[in-house]
Amino acid sequence: MPPRENGQDQPVIRDNRKIDPETGQVRDVSAAEQPPAAAAANGELEAQLAERTADLQRLQAEYVNYRRRVERDRAAVREQAVAGALADLLPVLDDIGRARDHGELTGGFAKVAESLESALTKLGLSSFGQKGEPFDPTVHEALMHSYSPDVTEPTAIEVLQPGYRLGDRVLRPARVAVAEPGDATPASNDDDEN
Repeated sequence: MPPRENGQDQPVIRDNRKIDPETGQVRDVSAAEQPPAAAAANGELEAQLAERTADLQRLQAEYVNYRRRVERDRAAVREQAVAGALADLLPVLDDIGRARDHGELTGGFAKVAESLESALTKLGLSSFGQKGEPFDPTVHEALMHSYSPDVTEPTAIEVLQPGYRLGDRVLRPARVAVAEPGDATPASNDDDEN
């Protein structure tokens, strides 16, 4: 018989159990005590574990990005729906404003108009465009133009129809009469003198 690896004729017994049968505790098996085949298998398992962990992290990041995108799209669709409904109600608000200006909005109709205006304000609708504001072509629509020595810059001298916005979005520009600095009289033409 050939000699054993311990140099004796007795067999070498290795206990590869993970739990010690005498104490019931989990054994700490270091790489030095493991046979080379087990160490290679552990290295391969660790590589697979790292790969699977990276895959799960990538999937989780994709899912989080998907949820954010869906929430952003829902908010955009809601804002578009509210803007569409409010845009359809702007002529009604114009009629209420004209009735108020002429003193025809009294009694129960005044209460209904106030309720409607407060409900629309809660949805985020706000009006803009006042007499004396500097003219801004991004939020004003000039329907009339004149010159006036009383202004120093292009100014809205009269608001023909108020503008409305929802948050930062302009639903309708304010329609105004604009005056620019200069003489109120038209310039003379030299051809008329001949």
